[in-house]
Amino acid sequence: MDAFVLKRDDPEGGGEEVYSKPVRAGRRTYFFDVKATRNDDYFLTITESRKKQGADGNFFFDKHKIYLYKEDFAKFAEGLQEVVDFIKERKPEFFIEHTGSSPFSIGSLDEEFDRL
Repeated sequence: MDAFVLKRDDPEGGGEEVYSKPVRAGRRTYFFDVKATRNDDYFLTITESRKKQGADGNFFFDKHKIYLYKEDFAKFAEGLQEVVDFIKERKPEFFIEHTGSSPFSIGSLDEEFDRL
């Protein structure tokens, strides 16, 4: 899925959504949504969404969301990059998709995070 730029009010998430990147990963979808406050500060919401079947047989989406604020962007990116590097070093096969390319081949996480 491609990233897309939005400009819409988001009453559920508490900010104006300015950029979104959905990532399908097996049975889960992750949404990386950049939102703007009234003062035009950015924050990031990361949502994990999984389709589940209820006891009644109906399907629903189980969602978990975290909020990341501007003052934490650098530390979060640094910590995530460190963890990704650790896993890449010990289990590089985890980063090979069925297409044979790496999901991080477009640049480092720091570069991607800076784009936000």
